[in-house]
Amino acid sequence: MASAHSELIGIKAGSASMEGMLELPSDLIGIVLFAHGSGSSRLSPRNNYVAGELRKAGIGTLLLDLLTQQEDQNYQTRFNIALLTERLDIAADWLRQHPSGAALPLGLFGASTGAAAALQLAAKRGPDIAAVVSRGGRPDLAGKQALGNVRAPTLLIVGGLDDGVIELNQVAYATLQCEKHLDIVPGATHLFEEPGTLEAVAGLATNWFVRHFGA
Repeated sequence: MASAHSELIGIKAGSASMEGMLELPSDLIGIVLFAHGSGSSRLSPRNNYVAGELRKAGIGTLLLDLLTQQEDQNYQTRFNIALLTERLDIAADWLRQHPSGAALPLGLFGASTGAAAALQLAAKRGPDIAAVVSRGGRPDLAGKQALGNVRAPTLLIVGGLDDGVIELNQVAYATLQCEKHLDIVPGATHLFEEPGTLEAVAGLATNWFVRHFGA
């Protein structure tokens, strides 16, 4: 389904400007804010595929660059979870002031380091966040305190061949005190490039958001 509304946006964050694409289907049931991983951007083909599947289910999507191109070239900045969380928070505030996003359920979809920022933001915003999904994420980087404070239903999706990251997700999963689920996609590596694996991610994410947006 084509988006009924599509706009290229810029959100001020201090001296930086975050560029993003907001796409809203006509039968809107909620909006998902995407937090990209290190070295990725709002143009990420994987996140754009997932976003397209979410929109088919009536879920609006905001994909944006949390870091400027210059910032993203700095390895330390890429892993500055506090900065990523702060930027994500500004974007969530922007959505809450947007006519379409003021009263709708708000979800977060995080990949890689973006998952840690999404969980830190969920811990901070409490009931304002309706659901969180992590794809091949590093939820462990959110820290134990934030993980223990997350109240939004959280789905962790990991590739079955993503050695090391599976264990990090299991540790974070044990710390989460909210409604939670850990899905391991068989035969998938970190980027879910194997046939059918990204489709599996999109299906799991869509079901999770639809279920909790309707709650």
